[in-house]
Amino acid sequence: MASRQRRFSRLARSLTLATSVFAVVALTACSGGTGGGGDNSELGFTPAEQDPDSAITVWVDASREPATEAFQAAHPEIDINVETYDGNASGSGSLQTKIALFDQAGEGWPDVVFSTQNNDASWASKETNGVQAFAAPVNEGWFDQEFLDGFTPGSLDPLTVDGTVYGLRNDLAQSVFWYDQTLFDQFGYEIPTTWEEYAELSDSLAADHPGYILGSVGDAFLGMMVYYWGAQAPVFQLDGDTFSSDFSADNSQKMTELLDHMVENGTLTEDSVFSADFVQKNQGKVLGMPGPVWFTGALFQNPDSLNVPAGQLGAGTPLHWEAEEIGTGNVGGGTWIASSHTKNLEAVKTFMEFVTSSDEYQVELAGGYPAYADAAEQWIAKQASGGYFVGEFEQTVVDAASQVWTGWGYPSFSAETAYAKVVLPALATGDTIESVVPEWQKEMENEAQVQGYTVAQ
Repeated sequence: MASRQRRFSRLARSLTLATSVFAVVALTACSGGTGGGGDNSELGFTPAEQDPDSAITVWVDASREPATEAFQAAHPEIDINVETYDGNASGSGSLQTKIALFDQAGEGWPDVVFSTQNNDASWASKETNGVQAFAAPVNEGWFDQEFLDGFTPGSLDPLTVDGTVYGLRNDLAQSVFWYDQTLFDQFGYEIPTTWEEYAELSDSLAADHPGYILGSVGDAFLGMMVYYWGAQAPVFQLDGDTFSSDFSADNSQKMTELLDHMVENGTLTEDSVFSADFVQKNQGKVLGMPGPVWFTGALFQNPDSLNVPAGQLGAGTPLHWEAEEIGTGNVGGGTWIASSHTKNLEAVKTFMEFVTSSDEYQVELAGGYPAYADAAEQWIAKQASGGYFVGEFEQTVVDAASQVWTGWGYPSFSAETAYAKVVLPALATGDTIESVVPEWQKEMENEAQVQGYTVAQ
């Protein structure tokens, strides 16, 4: 493991790209270049000269290393080099930066990459300065349509550009309302199903049981993709090449007011859910919180985090506004992208199919709800069978997979970066979210312009 990380660290240190160069690449990527590198073959792209005995290089974040290990155990006949990197986490842009350098060099591309950012298809599907798009189409003849049809409906939409699919989803990250049934029974509260009930509950909790919480705004992914996305707030939208962010819309304003109100009454913490402070302050004191499916292992069942005992945790209906249909948020889930430059198409195909659909990984080892429908059915049944969860956990999570609001955008930059740059510092100094909305919106619009998008006025 350490040797892999050292090899990649040396590689990463050698890949330094000036900001100006990155901006030019970003603009080119969004400027309407031909996706997929043309139609020079039945695959929708021009493949490299093939060497079926060549090793494939796979980039993953640390959390996906078990997937590569399971693949190596199941397919010892395929030589695979595994490199770890940050997974493009929090919209770091590291993947796009590195691919841009390989494009300039004309060599060095990995065969497969995992990214935590489902919007990477927006740039990886485009030619850059005459270089074939990095992401290879998977629905133009390379992968069997029967296999692709096995993904949960809608799960490949973020990776689809002009009808062509440029990657495979690893898992879904639909949000639900996690609740501690023991605490709800003890306090005599009703589990909320709407944002309005959630806000009312926060006032009762603050008055009757100070110190208990209903969530966090201390992470950019929570603020943007749980709260604003779950509120169906049109603050991060894309229509063709036009980006828009509307904080004056009713749902946007209501969510901003709700968050500011709950921060003020103390039921929303400003600590990151992955921080030691969060665990120390809130273990045993989380009445409930909206969050993605992967919170099960990352927070609630994690001995180093909230460590909620078995028989207490339930998954409630995704919070939504009264009189509106459920339209929950989606927090990541991750994507596998195959390189159009690979010299071993068959090995890459075998790998991609294994890590997205196999029982060995997706059912037995994956920490989140698989995007592949058959694996998802088995995964959720396995989670429900252990007696850890209470209530309608299984059905709620399954339903939420098809309730993700489709109005959220997938431009080539992350929704998290502006929140981290503007909102988190404001909260840390005691300012309200409302007070920095103009600056926050402007930051996202600036990012859109740098990436080559037209900004709606």
